[in-house]
Amino acid sequence: MPQAPGRLTQRDIARLAGVSQTTVSLVLNNRPDAARIAPETRERVLRVIRETGYAADPLARRMLKQLNQILGVFTYEPVFPSTSADFYYPFLRGIEESAELSGCDLLLFTSAPVQDGIRRIFHENNRLRVADGCVLLGRAIPSAELSRLVTEDYPFVCVGRRDDADGLAVPYVGADYVSATAEQVDRARALGHERFAFVGPGAVAESSADRLEGFRRAAGEDTLQVGVELPDPVDRLERILAAGATAVLVDFLSDAVELTEAARGRGLRIPEDLSVIALGDPTTPVDAPLDYTGFTIPRQEMGRQAVDLLTEMLHGQATVTQRLLACRPVEGETLAPPPRH
Repeated sequence: MPQAPGRLTQRDIARLAGVSQTTVSLVLNNRPDAARIAPETRERVLRVIRETGYAADPLARRMLKQLNQILGVFTYEPVFPSTSADFYYPFLRGIEESAELSGCDLLLFTSAPVQDGIRRIFHENNRLRVADGCVLLGRAIPSAELSRLVTEDYPFVCVGRRDDADGLAVPYVGADYVSATAEQVDRARALGHERFAFVGPGAVAESSADRLEGFRRAAGEDTLQVGVELPDPVDRLERILAAGATAVLVDFLSDAVELTEAARGRGLRIPEDLSVIALGDPTTPVDAPLDYTGFTIPRQEMGRQAVDLLTEMLHGQATVTQRLLACRPVEGETLAPPPRH
């Protein structure tokens, strides 16, 4: 018997076996009531299940509201190397805490192959269906994979805001970088700053795009953005000074440190001559010479709420599948009133 196209349901199994859907349910669950099913009928159902591959897919039990109590975790970048462990640890800690409270085990998917420099969740040996649903982590997640997950109705939640995938809404728990960045501009303006600069890609990932949007919303569309076209921190500093900016908002802490060193190399003081604001936590360990003003990301709470949202979705209790959490301002020592000339 050829396998039916697409994802099979109990109704499909019942039709192929020539029985009722109730009979299929009894056989799948191996309930006591199944004893009244004729052996040849039971065998016919099992044969269809085997031939279509339906029995090997734990999704069948989820359809019956019999969850495995296993939640998957998939990361698009390695999270355990020392270069990223500090950044990802709070996310994973929050995921673990919530899973423990919900009585679920966690399964980390590690067999995904790397294609074009990025892990892919879909491959010939993917085991997504072993888990009831999955939490996804990664700075950049391919839209095509998100679209397929939504289309196939596989329960998942992204840690971090995601754009719609092919017009389909993507479930996520993210940080409100737009508001957090705009608040930092307003904070600097309250001290007297009038000209601002933004250092960062402003693209590639939603988190960078959101920071740039918040910056432009508060500072204005005609303000300076210095991106990947000027990788050298000295060149970046020259561009910033030429534009007359007195407060710089930087996407990555490592870039803030390099900019600080370039400024000191010119005899400039931070923050007396130039204020530098870091927009979030470092993704890799950085030896920062100063306590940078800016904000911190609610990473542990994002991980915790991602699992909360996923379990709500699995039980049909989720009314809102996209959440943004507020970032916490950090006072720091790199923001001061602009210099008087």
